[in-house]
Amino acid sequence: MNITKSSWILLFSAVVSLVGCQEAPDSVPIAAKDHCADQPAVEVTPLSDFILPYQAQLETRSGVYVLEQGAEAMMSRAWLTERAEKSIDIQYFIFSVDNVGLIATDYLVRAAERGVNVRVLVDDIMLEARGDELLMLDAHENIEIKIYNPNVNIGKNLAQKVFTLVTDFHGLNQRMHNKVFVVDDQVAITGGRNIADEYFGFDHEYNFRDRDVFLVGSVVDEVNASFDDYWAFELSVPVAELVKDNPYSENPDFSRLHSYACDPENFHPVIINEIAKVPDTFNQLMEEGKFQFVERIEYISDIPGKNDGKTFLGGGSLTQSKLAELASSAKKSILIQTPYLITTKEDRVFLKELVDDGIEVKILTNSLASNDNLEAFSGYQRTRKALLKTGVEIYEFKPDAQVRQRVMTDHMFKRLPTQPIFGLHAKTMTIDDEISVVGTYNFDPRSANLNTESFTVIYSDIITKELNLSINIEMEPENAWRITEDFNPDKEINLTKRIGVKLRRVVPIDIL
Repeated sequence: MNITKSSWILLFSAVVSLVGCQEAPDSVPIAAKDHCADQPAVEVTPLSDFILPYQAQLETRSGVYVLEQGAEAMMSRAWLTERAEKSIDIQYFIFSVDNVGLIATDYLVRAAERGVNVRVLVDDIMLEARGDELLMLDAHENIEIKIYNPNVNIGKNLAQKVFTLVTDFHGLNQRMHNKVFVVDDQVAITGGRNIADEYFGFDHEYNFRDRDVFLVGSVVDEVNASFDDYWAFELSVPVAELVKDNPYSENPDFSRLHSYACDPENFHPVIINEIAKVPDTFNQLMEEGKFQFVERIEYISDIPGKNDGKTFLGGGSLTQSKLAELASSAKKSILIQTPYLITTKEDRVFLKELVDDGIEVKILTNSLASNDNLEAFSGYQRTRKALLKTGVEIYEFKPDAQVRQRVMTDHMFKRLPTQPIFGLHAKTMTIDDEISVVGTYNFDPRSANLNTESFTVIYSDIITKELNLSINIEMEPENAWRITEDFNPDKEINLTKRIGVKLRRVVPIDIL
């Protein structure tokens, strides 16, 4: 394809960022002492023992619980990993090497050390860990690591990275945005969260308001099938094939990683104790009716390799088609949460038809103040007035939204001297009071045409009414600004950030 002037500017920015981060330091700091030495061994009840009492209900229904708070989302993953008996399959766009990422890695290694088979599939574009660090993990006999579309990061030198940027702009933009965590083929967590501090309320400066769903039962078969498709796909490459010089023999020593996770400064005992209480919390959720057994739940995922390059945009999207089908079924209302909101002319025609048919459509997205992606906000800013003319109501999330006190990890909220900024990262849609969608799909051309995406469709009035309540609260004045043709809060943001957004107008909307 021909690269436009705008694309060249974007490429130059990417090259500059790559040049600045060629040699990353060790991800795991060296501890002054073995913090694990004094910790007693703890026996845990296997996962199957917890599922067994619900087998009769799960024969015809799937269990679902919406993970609203960062702490419960993190603790659920940790608790499941501790009790895994056979397998753990993980698929993420971002798996960071910050504090949460290192502790999550330690949990996975400990599972592998007791015989659990661990498969990790992560997208290449934003991978922080060094190739040799990934090789060390992959050297364990029970851990396999694959990199999706490894065309610009792992195993590439600077010249190869620049060559890809210049010659394969389409391939560079084909990313795997799916987020899946599956244990023993029986329980899954999927939704908006990646693995990093900010997705669980642990970052000191900026966190995301996000959402996952906890699934058990027959719908997990659909999640498993999708993961297996991605795992077997040609773009998913074993890390050992990407980094040739492997200094590690089988089953290397992970004591340095274990010591990091045992250090109370890194993993507070209060949180560890809360993880142990997950079964009690689950029983309470059952009693309160928040964990639901639902007859119909669907997991929808784009096929791996979506948009094969025959056309730069418009290569086919199962997720986009399903969302349009669900929206068309609305009788009275649609609520949408999306961190990035970039509409095409076709999108706006579709939304106007819904509004003209009497459907109330409300969308909550990030404001300039809460947004972490200036390119995406630039695309939204360019189309905001046209979107308002369709009759859709738009709300922009405040960086100091009061709701952050409800969704932030309590331990961090009480510990920090000042509250971090919060940005919206949840990707959610509700149809009337009947259908809920929670997943990875942003309302933008990138999700429609370039990234692979996935989401869970929950046909439950109880779940949907709860989500409607939550989303409506987050649209209230203490949490969001109502946008009109005469008002938006852009001018309240510092001049530097406003200029940064304007400069990014050179980036074509079609790739945002």
